[in-house]
Amino acid sequence: MNVSTSISRVSSYYTRQGFWATIRRAGLAARRTLLSNRMALFYCDLARQRSSGSASPKSLAIERKRNEGELSKRDLEDITSFWNPTLAVRNVKERFGNGATLWLIRSEGRLAGYGWTLTGRTIEPHYFRLGTNDVHLFDFHVFPQYRGRGLNPSLVTHILYTLSMEGMSRAFIEAAEWNQAQLLSLSKTPFRPLAWGRKLPILGGTLVWWSPESPRR
Repeated sequence: MNVSTSISRVSSYYTRQGFWATIRRAGLAARRTLLSNRMALFYCDLARQRSSGSASPKSLAIERKRNEGELSKRDLEDITSFWNPTLAVRNVKERFGNGATLWLIRSEGRLAGYGWTLTGRTIEPHYFRLGTNDVHLFDFHVFPQYRGRGLNPSLVTHILYTLSMEGMSRAFIEAAEWNQAQLLSLSKTPFRPLAWGRKLPILGGTLVWWSPESPRR
């Protein structure tokens, strides 16, 4: 994320949330960056998911959007209104333009969360190169009022099953070490721990450091 984008996001958050909320948010971001930037990487052998099925509660519905034209104006507003809407809308356009797919999960008809997938590569420099039939899952988010209901595991499991039925090979996802909620959520899905890693973009490439131990399931 470049400096101008960061400033714009902070300014937008300040306008919406006020001074003290912005200070607390900045402090949290600084602690996460300085004290714990290690990521837990997970993988899933999709061939093993083809016979497992994917059952979700009847109150939940999952939709797949392959381009911006399939996304309603209301859903786009809900997805992009948390930070800077202008930058968020640009991100959505760029991701669809790069071939990414957006998955929406609804609870009793209302949009409750979403996540992205991209086949064969990643949006940002990754820890390793993906194969042609590998899929990267990224930027999953459940809206605050719907958290604690198991929606994220339901969405992730549904996506993995769908990808397996389409003949994809492997799926990958990662979560920050500090994000205990996301790590717990992934433990309720078919994903399995792969490794701890850190990365640093430099001179047009990416330096990666691997930790000797593996993330716990």
